[in-house]
Amino acid sequence: MIAHLINTDAGDRGLLPVYLDYRKRNPGFLTSSVETFLNNLERILIITGFPIPPSMTPETDGPPGAVALAGAVELLGGRAEILTYPEVMNALRPFGINFVKSPDVGRYSLVIAVETPGRAADGKYYSMRGLEIGRESFDGTVIEARELGIPTIGIGDGGNEAGMGRIRELIERYVPHGEKIASVVETDELILSAVSNWGAYGLVALASMKTGRNLLENWDERAIIGSLVERGLVDGVTGERKLGVDGIPVEIHATLVGLLQEIVSWRNGTTRVPAPPSSGL
Repeated sequence: MIAHLINTDAGDRGLLPVYLDYRKRNPGFLTSSVETFLNNLERILIITGFPIPPSMTPETDGPPGAVALAGAVELLGGRAEILTYPEVMNALRPFGINFVKSPDVGRYSLVIAVETPGRAADGKYYSMRGLEIGRESFDGTVIEARELGIPTIGIGDGGNEAGMGRIRELIERYVPHGEKIASVVETDELILSAVSNWGAYGLVALASMKTGRNLLENWDERAIIGSLVERGLVDGVTGERKLGVDGIPVEIHATLVGLLQEIVSWRNGTTRVPAPPSSGL
């Protein structure tokens, strides 16, 4: 249910075939990712930030999901640190995040990449339009973690993110410019979603059901997107400083989060769903 919801193609980006094919091969992808998450809460490194050409300004997709994940880790008794770009660090400071600039990967119990550029077959990094990204990326941290045997989770929505190497052939088959932009960087677990933030929220929502706690209960989507835009981040599709993510208005994102919150509350037995109106018969 949650996996279907977070893959709703509200932006009409044409990625539904990738999800459907991936789900056939790995129907429990969200559940297995949540199990990895809950089993490795001690100290988690979360990587995020995707520069948008030509300005190379980071976008609003990724950082909110990273914050939601970090909050869930802390609520469950673990520690989370975020590795990202300076602009994103500045935009997220009001949210009390623990940042790290040069992480010692071997000290972490889990590494999660949320909307992080992943190198393509030619070693370069590309936007969904096939434009080269001219900034450093942090996918090397994911690669190092795998080499050290540290569990990794990738969250992406387009095929050019770290973790998408796990389904590279699907990206090449279904996504425009796929052969050029498809990341070759794999993760142990991969969450596919229509918007990467939604993938992170889906992980937190399912973790909430498994732990009996609503880890999204106090999440305010409008507030965090507004804060990011106010501090200079841009919509990844339009490249503009506007209240949206991936070309989708903030109201839709807030509605999806609200639905996840209500589903978790209902499943955890902490709210009552009103009975349907009587037909009068």
